[in-house]
Amino acid sequence: GGLILFAIFSLVMDVFKIGYYSSFYSCLSAIKIIYPIVQAIFVVVQTYFLWVSAKDCIHVHLNVTRCGLMLTLTTNLAVWMSAVTDESVHKAHSKLKKNTTEEIFRWLLKERSQRVGMRSSSVEECNCNSQICQIFKNGYFWLYPFNIEYSLFASAMVYVMWKNVGRFIDHHSHHIQRLKFRLFRRTFFVGIMLGLIVLVSGLGVLILYEVQVNSSTESSKKSQALTMYYIFNIVCLSLMSLVCIGGSVIYRFDKRDMDRHKNPTRTLDVALLMGAALGQYAISYYSIVAIVASTPRDTISALNLTYALLMIAQHTFQNVFIIEGLHRQPP
Repeated sequence: GGLILFAIFSLVMDVFKIGYYSSFYSCLSAIKIIYPIVQAIFVVVQTYFLWVSAKDCIHVHLNVTRCGLMLTLTTNLAVWMSAVTDESVHKAHSKLKKNTTEEIFRWLLKERSQRVGMRSSSVEECNCNSQICQIFKNGYFWLYPFNIEYSLFASAMVYVMWKNVGRFIDHHSHHIQRLKFRLFRRTFFVGIMLGLIVLVSGLGVLILYEVQVNSSTESSKKSQALTMYYIFNIVCLSLMSLVCIGGSVIYRFDKRDMDRHKNPTRTLDVALLMGAALGQYAISYYSIVAIVASTPRDTISALNLTYALLMIAQHTFQNVFIIEGLHRQPP
């Protein structure tokens, strides 16, 4: 279900890219228009393949199957790197357009156009000036995260399929059991409601923060927006840390055994969890170094320091809680 959701948004992004590049196709290399078309076909075929075959455990033509799955995996990673690069270039150009003179920006645009296949004599013709072109441009830019997540999602599924090629599973093992999920059971319902409240509140705070920081010219309003943003996140991170610690403590009173069997899905989950946490650890670490080294130290700096420390603590407690949960036997 998640794969299909991201696939739909990725297809919409490809449609917007095709519309954007078609706005000035006369001065573009044909590959710029062909690429999103081929990518859309790849997304459709791969999504259908994973939907139909994700649960298959293949025991014939093992080498060919492994080769094909690894080729699909590397293709997804290449698409992911391409999307991240395009998004970074777009953000860099947006910053340059706001902070440099028009002559410098035109020169940079000319340099980029020569790299991506535009003819230097027609740079002015390749500017996106019409309203429909701007809609296509902004549309595919905002949809990039969905395409990035789709590539990672598909890579994870293909990796698990690759690990399962030729694998034998004991279907009569005692630890395989389907868990029943009831939405309106008291504990589940309370948790979902609290989570939705935090989610909606977080979106509201983020929107207010973006509006006040980007639109307001008064430093006092920007400081108020930063203070509100940090206080909200500090409260949420504190609650999440306490909940994760509480969950780990509850595990100590649980009599279930730990599941030590080999499980490629669980191994991948743990690897992705730790890998993703490393990025946040690095961001928080550099934030702490920057805050400690900077002067003067005001309220915003103190809040930022608290936020960075809590982010490290919360990710640590959360990862411990999740990894312990992944290794526990079902009831």
